[in-house]
Amino acid sequence: MADPDFSQFRLVTKGHSFEDFTEGQVFTHHWGRTINAGDNSLFTTATLSYCPLYYNVEYARAHGHPDVVVNPMLVVCTVVGMSVEDLSEAGGPFLGINGLKFHRAVYPGDTLSARSTVVSKRESASRGNFGIVTWRTEASNQRDEIVVSYERTNLVAKRRGAPL
Repeated sequence: MADPDFSQFRLVTKGHSFEDFTEGQVFTHHWGRTINAGDNSLFTTATLSYCPLYYNVEYARAHGHPDVVVNPMLVVCTVVGMSVEDLSEAGGPFLGINGLKFHRAVYPGDTLSARSTVVSKRESASRGNFGIVTWRTEASNQRDEIVVSYERTNLVAKRRGAPL
């Protein structure tokens, strides 16, 4: 089989540039994600998070939960992942998460949805082809109960040809 001629494929730009964001702008992240017991077991085992609440249903029930608790780090990783297409898919270094708060437990079978609001944006003082954008994200379960919230900051590339 011959190698493909990549020049025949159109490059599709994904994500948003720095100029596309405005303070107060809201992104409702589509799809949502149902977290199942297998997701939780795999993540918990792979990350060596051996808290029995995350994998032992009898232990969880003895501590007032109806089922195992989904590992909170899986919850935040899932929510950040849901937001990438709208917020940071165009690339740019991740600068951190602040104010991370877990509001209530997530259980296998819960479906999470999320929305993010642009909190601030500013030019980067050290990198002229980037700006710094901060978003506040809240994720809810299928009962519209907030389960996690945080602020995330990224360097976001400016459009090509934008003044430095």
